[in-house]
Amino acid sequence: MKPSSLLPQTQPDHDRSLFISMACALLGIGVLMVHSASITSWPTEFEQVYLSRHLTFLALAVVVSSVASMLPARFWYERAPLLFWGTVVLLVVVLIPGIGTRVNGAQRWLRWGPVSLQPSELAKIALPLLTVRLMVRRRAKLRHWWKGTIPLLLPLLLVIPLVLKQPDLGTSLFLVGGVTLALFLGGWPLRNFVIGLLCAIPAVGTLVALRPYQMKRISGFIDTWTNWQSAPYQLKQSLMALGAGGISGSGLGKGAQKLSFLPEANTDFVFSVAGEELGLIGTLGIVGLWLGLFLAGFNILRSQNQKSFAYVVGFTLLLQLVLQAIINVAVVTAMVPPKGISHPLISYGGTNLMVSLLSLGIIVSLTRSEADESLLIDPTLDHDEESEPAADLPQTALKADEEPEDEEPEDEEPEDEEPEDEEPEDEEPEDEESEDEESEDEEFEDEEFEDEEYEDEELEKE
Repeated sequence: MKPSSLLPQTQPDHDRSLFISMACALLGIGVLMVHSASITSWPTEFEQVYLSRHLTFLALAVVVSSVASMLPARFWYERAPLLFWGTVVLLVVVLIPGIGTRVNGAQRWLRWGPVSLQPSELAKIALPLLTVRLMVRRRAKLRHWWKGTIPLLLPLLLVIPLVLKQPDLGTSLFLVGGVTLALFLGGWPLRNFVIGLLCAIPAVGTLVALRPYQMKRISGFIDTWTNWQSAPYQLKQSLMALGAGGISGSGLGKGAQKLSFLPEANTDFVFSVAGEELGLIGTLGIVGLWLGLFLAGFNILRSQNQKSFAYVVGFTLLLQLVLQAIINVAVVTAMVPPKGISHPLISYGGTNLMVSLLSLGIIVSLTRSEADESLLIDPTLDHDEESEPAADLPQTALKADEEPEDEEPEDEEPEDEEPEDEEPEDEEPEDEESEDEESEDEEFEDEEFEDEEYEDEELEKE
């Protein structure tokens, strides 16, 4: 077997192994940072609980992700509605008083003893899966003003009000961004994005204006760069931690800001702890690992058709993970207004860690087999709606398509007439032969008759 024939099989496996290795490296750093960010100068049993819980969640998430990576792409296509409606039910249940748990004024968690669940995190997977499934099923109607717009946005319009009710504006915007990525990769018309943007800007502005704490976050973000005394406390402590780390950091476990100074040190601001203890070298190393994870994931997704269910869903989930990490880094460095978004694969948390690893497992699952033609977002594959795509074509293109159809019968007519012309030619020799035979028979009869007359004359003479 030639080495070149092995490339299509071995190259994706190599990229897939690199992809998994990058994820494992980030998970390893996450375990160290969660443990370091949770301890104080005198570690107690409470700090040790954080690490044990994180390891428990990590083990469970690894098992779920491994099982998910073995499933075929069609499994996720067929189970997308079930996963979506299950998420909707959980989003409704978490809002019921007495069932959902309220923390810092937000009712976002379902808790059963030591186990907690945040349903809005599950929507980060459920929404892209169902949206892309709808694009595959309605691929011939994507460019229709009504049929290609409203049905695709119904899942998002159903989930967003439930998430805003918690309230959680940041996660709502993140979910909208994930669906937007899926629609863009799937080939949704550009005009729909322009109209959606024009509608979203005043809607977001109204939501921010109606909630004073949202306006306070924006004004505090501005004060961070204009009036340091009025800057939010968490941003001050985050920037001080990053500044104290310098180039090489203070050493693993030796950070000072996590000692009751930096809020949410093991979740939302774990990157600040890494900056203080590992320095600029450590933070750039984390950024490099995320870049490597993205490039490795992009390489394994390139083997799929860009209009396939596997490619669109896989690339959307990959971009969501990377964008979440970018937003978290931007928050802790005061580049965007503060928002409670954890750092995937590194921050402490049960649901966030589970969803992040499940997304990685789904990406691996979608790239293990070739794209199914029935799961392509290609309008030309649906022959039941031929009139709609034709309506978008210019008239010149339609005329050009009709001309070959008119010329084909003209080319075929001479071919059909040739056998008719040849048949008489083939029959003529047969007629001539028969005529020649008849003439020969007549001559032979005349000769016999002449011979008889000659014999009669001789008899008369005798």
